[in-house]
Amino acid sequence: DRSFRIDAQRLQRRFRSLQRAVHPDRFGQRPLKEQYYSEQHSSLINKAYQTLLNPLSRGLYLLELNGVELAQETDSDADSAFLMEIMEINEKLAEPKNEDSLEEIETLIKVKQEELTKEVTAAFERDDLQEAKKLLAKMKYFANLEDKLKKKKIPS
Repeated sequence: DRSFRIDAQRLQRRFRSLQRAVHPDRFGQRPLKEQYYSEQHSSLINKAYQTLLNPLSRGLYLLELNGVELAQETDSDADSAFLMEIMEINEKLAEPKNEDSLEEIETLIKVKQEELTKEVTAAFERDDLQEAKKLLAKMKYFANLEDKLKKKKIPS
């Protein structure tokens, strides 16, 4: 089903079912060709599951299936208020480590990602691929901020 909206539990059940069927442990005593196919299929199933589970990668994949490329956006492509917000969060992340500040940033990023996910869902349901593309570009910024936050939280 080519839909941005997914049932995560159903996806997980399908993933587990497929993995049980092709997992390499089940093919240990089989011919090498079957072992190879098992490993390849297991790997593809893992990749598909991870792609579909994450809203950003799922959206990018749906755009790709529809022939829409997410161009390497330049900062001039995004609106200035959005870029200012991203810059402010980056500045907060650059400050000396402060647990309260990091939790605040983490909450902000999570809320923004949830809002964008709802907007992307609506855009895909309207079949507005260009709007979905713009929103996914914004989601990429927040995914990058989330990665920076995770690195900052790791004890050095």
